[in-house]
Amino acid sequence: MVSVNDLGQPVGERLAGWRVPAHPPRRELAGDRVRLEPLAAERHAASLHAANRLDSRGRNWTYLGYGPFAEVDDYAAWIDTNCGGPDPLFYAIVEQDSDLAMGVASYLRIAPPSGTIEIGHINFSPRLQRTAGATEAIYLLLRQAFDLGYRRCEWKCDALNSASRAAALRFGLSFEGIFRQAAVVRGRNRDTAWYAAIDREWPSLAAAFGRWLDSSNFDSAGRQRLSLSALTRQARRVVMAADDPLCDVPDRLPPP
Repeated sequence: MVSVNDLGQPVGERLAGWRVPAHPPRRELAGDRVRLEPLAAERHAASLHAANRLDSRGRNWTYLGYGPFAEVDDYAAWIDTNCGGPDPLFYAIVEQDSDLAMGVASYLRIAPPSGTIEIGHINFSPRLQRTAGATEAIYLLLRQAFDLGYRRCEWKCDALNSASRAAALRFGLSFEGIFRQAAVVRGRNRDTAWYAAIDREWPSLAAAFGRWLDSSNFDSAGRQRLSLSALTRQARRVVMAADDPLCDVPDRLPPP
């Protein structure tokens, strides 16, 4: 909502009751399928390295600025050097059933005074990719960010990383544009694609995640009945309709 000041200039809405959120605590986030533990080399390096070795060609590392790591000791040393601070705040994604770490994600560019936070450094091993646990991991990060009071959660990736861009949309984040020549990574130009979800979208998106993650959404073979993309797309349309009563909300989903 845009207001007009006493000089006749348009200004942003006043945030009545706005409180600067706390920095995310260094604690475990537990879900039904996975839990997110603060990343620690002695606890996670061996299982992560073993899971990452299933990616024999190293495709997971192409758009990251580090790795792959030939030896587990090299990976452990990198974790010890880079992953113990408050920003980025790294998590290992641990499967509940096996107690093995199968992926990594983090918060970064954490800016409580602005109420913004980013999810990044995502590296899902082949064991985690395309599983409900991978989706639950992102849900847990989004949920904590908005529960803490952040107004905006961002997702940024190399504009050529089609898998990450598709994932951002599947998770319900909106595309906001391309920052051209935003960085140099591994000696190459990187244009960065920006995506984000904001706090007023989160209740509808959280309901979409909850409906998708519910066991009733999967058949006996583990196949989804409704796609998360359809659920989050509808959630965004509901928010758009609330912002603009004249906005149509097509493609309504059947009741659960």
